[in-house]
Amino acid sequence: MEHFLACYLEQFNSVPRNSLHDRRKRYDMVDYISTLIEACREKNEEPEDAANEAVTHLIDYHEKMRSTNSNVCLMGKYHNILYVALKLCYLWQLKNTKTIASLLDKIYACEKTFERLFIGAIFGNKAPHFIAGWKSDFDDQEENLRAVVYFLDRANKACLNYCFSDDIIYRFIDVPIENCGKSSPVKIVTQLGLPDKLLIFLRYGASIYNEEDDGNPIEIIMKRLLEFNHVYPFTLVACLQILLRVTPTVKFRHLDDSVTTQSYIEENYAELVSDAILPITRCGVIPPDLKHICRCVIRDKMMENYQLPIGIKALPIPYNLQRYIDILED
Repeated sequence: MEHFLACYLEQFNSVPRNSLHDRRKRYDMVDYISTLIEACREKNEEPEDAANEAVTHLIDYHEKMRSTNSNVCLMGKYHNILYVALKLCYLWQLKNTKTIASLLDKIYACEKTFERLFIGAIFGNKAPHFIAGWKSDFDDQEENLRAVVYFLDRANKACLNYCFSDDIIYRFIDVPIENCGKSSPVKIVTQLGLPDKLLIFLRYGASIYNEEDDGNPIEIIMKRLLEFNHVYPFTLVACLQILLRVTPTVKFRHLDDSVTTQSYIEENYAELVSDAILPITRCGVIPPDLKHICRCVIRDKMMENYQLPIGIKALPIPYNLQRYIDILED
């Protein structure tokens, strides 16, 4: 495996710098390396070991090329080779957490974002070409979303954190997307009204209160709902309901000590309360029920230990309570 990859990458040095900009070229490279991994399986070698060796070799190649340029990524084909490794990880369902963490770290070190992974899952495979000038490395939006879930799981197992601007630390799921106004994936899917994707991100421990700009996802969606004059779109209502499952009570940014929560709600969101869209037990008017508070506390502790959602199954509680803590029901 190592010999074939070394020979292949030696020839790779002579191809044009933009040779991997075309997604089909990246696909060809993935197919070639996958064939090598399959050949190892036929020789009774573990495909996990072969896939791990291939991905590690590609990462090492990227680092070797970067070291020749004063440790600054040369981008072009030398950076796109990391996305070949990314696709290989997903295709072969690589389990080596250390290798996957190293790959994600290298991508972030060069780009300061994971938008090439998230944009296709959120907007669809055609969107990345118009938003950022490249095409997704996955066949369709569904596969891209499955890939995001795969890397979310591995990132949690590796306890990955990344330092963004002003020394703000973000988890993998919360890293802002550069070409979407530096918003988090949770904020984007909330604005778009995509409850299925919002549920996935929140289950894996995404934060709803780490935004540095004005407003958090809950306030944003509540203000949007007010625009529909009591005829509320199901998708937006579903997003609000899911968001309210992960916080004891809504934290309003512009609420100060001079105004009570009840008067603030009556002045700004009375319609949502009267229409039973915004429960008074989740907006601070009256205390939330104990069951919901317990869920939020448990989830916060599990998030701190990177155990969402996989660790929920290990809790010694009935299955229906596991689903409740996993925000699959309310």
